[in-house]
Amino acid sequence: MVSVGSKALPSRSSSSTGKNKCKKPKKGSTDDYHDTTTAYSTIRKQVDPETTKYLSEIANLFESDGVEFEERSLICANALEETKGKEFEIATDYILSHTLETILQGSDVDTLCSFLHTSAKQFPFIAMDRSGSHVAQTAINSLASHLQYDPQVHPLVEEALTVICKVIAANSLDVMCNCYGSHVLRTLLCLLKGVPLDKSGYYLSKSTTALAERLNFKQFSSNKDGFLPGFPNLLNSLVSEMFKHSRKWIKDLQLDQFSSLVFQTTLRVLVGNDELLLDVIPILLGCKNKSNADGNFIESTVVPGLKHLFKEPGFSHLMEVVLEVSPVALFNELFTKVFRSSLLELSSHQHGNFVVQALISHASDQDLMELIWDELGPNMEDLFQMGRPGVVASLIAACERLHINEQKCCQMLAKTVCLADENSKWIVPRLLFLDSYFTCEDKSNWTWQSGAKMNVMGSLILQTIFRLNSEYTKPFITSITSMDTAHVLEVVKNARGSHVIEAFLSSGAPGKQKRRLVSKLQKHFGEVALHSSGAFTIEKCFTACNLSLRETIVSELLAVHSELSKAKQGSYLLRRLDVDGFAASPDHWRSKQVSKESTYKDFYATFGSGDTRSAKNDGFLADASNSKSNPNNVKEMRKEIDQSLGSSSFLSTDSLNKKAKKNKKNAEIGGNEDDSSRKKKRSKKEKVESGYDIAATEVDRKSAKKRHRNREVSEGSGKKLKKSDE
Repeated sequence: MVSVGSKALPSRSSSSTGKNKCKKPKKGSTDDYHDTTTAYSTIRKQVDPETTKYLSEIANLFESDGVEFEERSLICANALEETKGKEFEIATDYILSHTLETILQGSDVDTLCSFLHTSAKQFPFIAMDRSGSHVAQTAINSLASHLQYDPQVHPLVEEALTVICKVIAANSLDVMCNCYGSHVLRTLLCLLKGVPLDKSGYYLSKSTTALAERLNFKQFSSNKDGFLPGFPNLLNSLVSEMFKHSRKWIKDLQLDQFSSLVFQTTLRVLVGNDELLLDVIPILLGCKNKSNADGNFIESTVVPGLKHLFKEPGFSHLMEVVLEVSPVALFNELFTKVFRSSLLELSSHQHGNFVVQALISHASDQDLMELIWDELGPNMEDLFQMGRPGVVASLIAACERLHINEQKCCQMLAKTVCLADENSKWIVPRLLFLDSYFTCEDKSNWTWQSGAKMNVMGSLILQTIFRLNSEYTKPFITSITSMDTAHVLEVVKNARGSHVIEAFLSSGAPGKQKRRLVSKLQKHFGEVALHSSGAFTIEKCFTACNLSLRETIVSELLAVHSELSKAKQGSYLLRRLDVDGFAASPDHWRSKQVSKESTYKDFYATFGSGDTRSAKNDGFLADASNSKSNPNNVKEMRKEIDQSLGSSSFLSTDSLNKKAKKNKKNAEIGGNEDDSSRKKKRSKKEKVESGYDIAATEVDRKSAKKRHRNREVSEGSGKKLKKSDE
C-alpha cells in the first residue's frame, strides 16, 4: 500500500503519527482540521485486476475511434459507475488515471457531478497526487465546459461544487502547500469566479504581459467580457474558510512557493470585492487584528518584517499582486507605512526591486507619484549602476501615464548616460548597450559595441521616451539622427533596436528629423525588408517619408520582389506599399499617393484634434504634429480612410452638399441666440460621433463658412482621386 497526501506544514506533520491521525480531534480545537474519515483516505490500495482489465478495454476502444458520439456518453457513464468506491485508487494510478481523464472528458454533466459527489471525501487527496491532480483538473475543466455551452446546468454544478468546496476548505492548508494540489485549487477558484478556460492563464500564473502593462505598452488585464456567471457565494465562502485556517500558519505560508501561487490567484479572482480584499490582504501581510478603518489596515508591528519579506522570492511575487489589486485606501497606507523612505534600498535587491516596480506601476495619482519621484528620480544613475534598469523604466512609464515630471525624466536620463563635457550624440547608443556602458571603467572612451547584445530594458526605456512630448526629447532625437549609417543599419536589423527606430518614426518628432534617419537606410531597404523584423520598420519608414523617399523605398523593394514574396511578412509589405502597382505604372502610383495624403490632411483638418489642426505641416501627415503622438488613433484613422478611399460615398458631392446644408441650418439656429451664448458655444470642442458625421447642433456663422471652405477643398481632392483612378 502507498501513502499519499502527507502534511505540508512541518510544524504539524512532525507531530502527526499514524495513531493520532485516527484520533478524533478535541471539541472546539482548531489545530487539527482533519476528521477521522479523511485521515484514513490517504491509504491507497492496489486496483483489482478485473477493474484494470475493464478500463484497459475502454481505453483501447476510445483509441480505435470506433465509438459513435452518442454511444460515447453512455459508455463513460457505465465506466464511472464501475469506479464507485475505487475513485482514489484509479485516479492515483499512473496508467489508469489517463483513462479516467478521457472518461471524464466524454461524460455528460449528470454523470460528472455524480462522480464528484461519490469521490468528494477523497478529492483533496486525489488533488495532491501526481497523477490524481490531472484527474481533478480534468473534472473541474469539464464542468467549466458544460457551463459554457449550457448555462441551465448551473444549479446542478453548484450542488456538486458545494460538496467539493467543503472538503477542500477543510484541507486547504495541505492542498495549497502541495505542488500538485496548489494548481487544482487555483483551477477551482477560477471556476468559481466564472473565468473561461481560454482566459485562465492570467489567474493561474504570473502574467506574461506584466512588463508590457507596467510600461504602458498594454492596458492592465481587467476585461471581464465573456465570463461565466460563476458561483460568488461559494467563492466567498471558500476564501473565508481558507484564510480562517491560514491565519495561524501565515508566517510559514508567506514563505511557501505553492501557497503563494494560490494566494495570488485568490487575490485576482476577488478583484471588485473590496470588502473581502480588505479582510484578506492584512492577514497575508501578517496582521492579527481586523480593522477596516481608513489609515489603520496595517499594524505598525508588522512593517519591519514586511520589508524583510519583500526580499524573499515567493512573497515578493505575492506582494506584486497585492499592490495590483489593493483598493486605493489600502494602497496609499501601504506606501505611507511600509514603502516610504525605503524605495532605494528595496530597489537594490534582486527580488525587492520587482515589488518597487509594481508599486510604481499601480500608483494612481500625481501626488503619490511625486513622492516616489523624490526618492528615485535623482538616483537614476545609482539604479543603473546596481543593475536595476527595470525600476527606471517603470518610473519613466508612470510619469508618462500620469503626465508628471516628464521633462525631468528626460533631463535626468540624458544626464545619467551623457558626461558633462559631451554632446548628446551617445545618449541612444549607450541606452541600447546599457550593460556594456555601465560596466565600462573608462566611460569617456566608451565606443559603439558592434555585434554586442542590445539591452531589453534600454530598448523599452527609449520606446517610452519617444512617446513623450518632442519638446522634452530633443537630446534623444539629436542622438538617434546623429548615428552613423552602419550603426543605424545594425540597430534596424536587431529585434530590440528596430522597436526603438519604429518608436521614433511614430513619435511627434519633426518630419525633417525622421527623414534624416530614414535616408541613412537608402540602398539597404531591400536588405532590411528581408530581415525577420524589418518589414515593420520599413512600413514605419514609408509612412514617415515624403513622396521621393517613398518612391526610393518601393524601387528597392521591387528589386527583391521574388525573395520578399516568400518571406513571412513580405507579402503583407508588398501589398501595403502597393509595390506591384508601382511596377505596373509609376505615374499612377505617385498620383494615388498624393491623393491619399491629400485626403488624410483634409480628414485631419476636419476631424482631427485641435493640436493636429493647428500644427504646421512640413511634409506628409506623419510630420503633422510636434506634440505628443497617439499611434493607436493615427493607425485607426489611416485604416478607416484607406477602406473608404475606394468608395464614392467618402468623396461624394451629394453627401458633402447635405453636410453643407445641415451646417447652414445649424448656423441660422445659432444666429438667433445672444452673443454671450455663442461665445460659450465657440469654446466647446466639437463632438465626433462617427468617422464622417459631426454633431454640431448650434454653431455660429463663422464656423459654417469655415466648413464650407473645407468642403470645397474636399471636392477638389475628390476630383483628383477620380481623375487618377481613371
